[in-house]
Amino acid sequence: MRGPRKATRMVKTSSKQAVPAAPRLHPVLGRLLSRPTPAVMGVLNVTPDSFSDGGKFLAPDQAMAQARRLIADGADIIDIGAESTRPYGGAQPVSAEMELRRLQPVLAQIVALGVPVSIDSMKAEVVAWALDHGAAIANDVWGLQRDGEMAASIAARNAPVIAMHNRERADPSIDIMQDIAAFFDRSLEIAARAGLARENIVLDPGIGFGKTQEQSLIVLARLDELKSFGLPLLIGASRKVFIASVSPSEPQQRLGGSIAAHLAAARRGATIIRTHDVAETVQALRVLAAIEDKR
Repeated sequence: MRGPRKATRMVKTSSKQAVPAAPRLHPVLGRLLSRPTPAVMGVLNVTPDSFSDGGKFLAPDQAMAQARRLIADGADIIDIGAESTRPYGGAQPVSAEMELRRLQPVLAQIVALGVPVSIDSMKAEVVAWALDHGAAIANDVWGLQRDGEMAASIAARNAPVIAMHNRERADPSIDIMQDIAAFFDRSLEIAARAGLARENIVLDPGIGFGKTQEQSLIVLARLDELKSFGLPLLIGASRKVFIASVSPSEPQQRLGGSIAAHLAAARRGATIIRTHDVAETVQALRVLAAIEDKR
């Protein structure tokens, strides 16, 4: 009798053991990452002072027209921001109230166009409002490290997040790749404590943000090192001033340099490309994929 009772207890004990839940990739992020070529994120700035297109899409009708244009050009996701972060400095901070005032007339209408929308903000209050009103992904240019409520707010809404590397100022003396890796380690620790699922995190090394122009080039050259995190990588090199350090040009004259940087990033593992010039970027990525397919 003693033997069978022991066996029964063993069966009961094993039946109560918790089975780890399978990772649950957010469906929107899953669709973006399942594409045969990197997904293309179209930039929509509803700001008066963004470095490349400030003021062009501040009015709601202009913002809507641009959103439709980006979608027609092939954007897989629209990234809308209501505060300029201006890489290489010079951004004018705005309040959460101002960001919301700029977003409220357009966000729901843009979401209704049927393409996923990400909200580009470093303020948890703004991100929470946008996610509650149809945005699908949070895009935090401070990698969950500026606003202490950001990670928990995103986790509570079960949304994916793009965590970008940033620094208050560039330091040419540092190993920028080591700095980025350490920054991402902190971001992932914050995310884990908040209950934000690791599989729903995208890493962005932040081309131009807190980096010298040379460091931006280094990040692009060594991007594949960041694949060690096992997470999707986003690159946004569009019209950035590092291009002018190689070929002197104004933002509107940097299409060729932007495409070169994005193709290099795609070959080194980027799965999302953030750009102002969607049609040209989509074409370039498709041609690259067709060429690579013939190898």
